[in-house]
Amino acid sequence: MPAPPPSSAGLLQTVLALSFVLALLFGLAWCMKRYGPKAPAGNARLRLLSSLSLGGRERILLIEVADQWIVVGAAPGRVNALATMPRQEDDTPAGMSQQNGLAAANFSEWLKQTIDKRNGK
Repeated sequence: MPAPPPSSAGLLQTVLALSFVLALLFGLAWCMKRYGPKAPAGNARLRLLSSLSLGGRERILLIEVADQWIVVGAAPGRVNALATMPRQEDDTPAGMSQQNGLAAANFSEWLKQTIDKRNGK
C-alpha cells in the first residue's frame, strides 16, 4: 500500500524543528568561542620573531626558543630546521639588518649552497 502524502502542517513542523536545532548549534558554538576555555597566556618560551613567504605555501620562519634562534623552512606537510644560532643581543629581527648585514648575506649564501647540494647541482 502506498504511504499517504505528507501534510503541509507536518512538513512545516519538521522544517521549523530542524531550523531550531541548527540555530541552537550555531548559538552554542558562538558561546563556546566567545566564553569557552582559552589557552593560558603564561610565559611561553617559544615565539615567532619573523617570517618570510617564499611562494604560495612555503615560508621561512625565525623562531626563538629559550636562548636560541631557529630558522625553519615550512612547506605543506614538511617542516625542516635550516639553522640554529644563539639569541642575538638586539631582540628584534629588524635590528639584525643593521648590525648583522654581513651575517645575513653569509646565511643567504649558506642557504643557497645547501639547497644546491640537496638538488645535486
